[in-house]
Amino acid sequence: MPTILVIDDNRSVATALETLFCLHDLDTRAVCSPEEGLALLAREPIDLVVQDMNFRTDTTSGEEGLALFAKIRAAHPELPVILLTAWTHLESAVELVKAGAADYLAKPWDDRKLLATVNNLLALSQARQELARRRTHEQRRHDALARDFDLRGLVHADPASEATLALACQVARSELPVLITGPNGVGKELYAQIIHANSAVRDGPFVALNCGALPTELIEAELFGAEAGAYTGAQRAREGKFEAADGGTLFLDEIGTLPLAGQVKLLRVLETGRFERLGGNRERAVKVRVLSATNSDLAAAIASGQFREDLYYRLNGVEVRVPALAQRPDDILPLARHFLPAGKALDAGAERALLAHAWPGNVRELRNTMQRASLLAQGERIGAADLALPAPTGRLPATTPASVEEPDRAAIESALARAGGVLAQAASELGLSRQALYRRLERLGIERP
Repeated sequence: MPTILVIDDNRSVATALETLFCLHDLDTRAVCSPEEGLALLAREPIDLVVQDMNFRTDTTSGEEGLALFAKIRAAHPELPVILLTAWTHLESAVELVKAGAADYLAKPWDDRKLLATVNNLLALSQARQELARRRTHEQRRHDALARDFDLRGLVHADPASEATLALACQVARSELPVLITGPNGVGKELYAQIIHANSAVRDGPFVALNCGALPTELIEAELFGAEAGAYTGAQRAREGKFEAADGGTLFLDEIGTLPLAGQVKLLRVLETGRFERLGGNRERAVKVRVLSATNSDLAAAIASGQFREDLYYRLNGVEVRVPALAQRPDDILPLARHFLPAGKALDAGAERALLAHAWPGNVRELRNTMQRASLLAQGERIGAADLALPAPTGRLPATTPASVEEPDRAAIESALARAGGVLAQAASELGLSRQALYRRLERLGIERP
């Protein structure tokens, strides 16, 4: 049950609030002075404070309430505080809201409004605490992964990336073949390097082959090697990728583009560890950990006869799916900063534009965007105009001054999610006042937390 602390020198007010809250299953503590309130906060867990602004009958300045609020905020920065007084001053209210007060209500209060405010603040506080616990857990898991595994410099902050990374590290030490899936540009090869770096063959070579970047007639020669004269232009014998990767890892990117003839030979070497060079008749043996990657729907390719089902199950001992960048938004800003050269930084408008963009090209598009912006920016600060991103639907182009000042729906919803629904925190991140954020929520039809 949530616990509320009431700090008010008027005993009748404290009793009325105690009765109101207790009738609605809210445990309540009441004290008469700032000193008693601070002492109770120091020894008991409290979920919300309702405090008066004046504690002497001969004063209406609110100075005592201001001092009490400042001490509560200093000792308990996340604790929601509702200010309650018969002497309201607009200037004081605005300043206290800016300083972090949850709300400012006048006596006599409206029971329904006060209860609604209290319940909303308690729900938001619990959500924020749960988010903090989750982030603490994720940070501990991140620290453990960074301590126990070679992450090859992977930059990430999103829980979705953390889960993918944890799976990759878990399967790395097995001998199972791994199929890495995900759209173009998400960094599948980097995950392959992480798996290799933490595997039993990490001291062996890591050899990569993009099956989609070679003519069909050369793929077999690339995989298995070729003897002199095996094809036009083959003037001398050459080893293939399997021989080059012997004792290590072979990474086959865009495996879905491998022609059927190559699939048959690949299946045989996966089953036996033996193969022949193109144009040769001597059988060779290798020991290779095979990792593969695809951005295509292999199930559909199997159904259409373009990919062998038996090869699919040979390659897919474990699937590691790398999410699109749009599905892991907390990675966007850390990656963007990582791609900037030393001395360059993002301004708030650029950060909003980056978070609002859909990133169809994923991490590759983000890297190219940051490299281009670094060249175009005139100074050390990169603005939204330097990014030259296409304008989201319903917004002015990103190159106009208005778009720099006007966060769109995606940026607002993302900020609210990161702030656990706390409007003051989301407004601060967006560079807005809380009132300005209210107006945008209403205009965009976003439900207020």
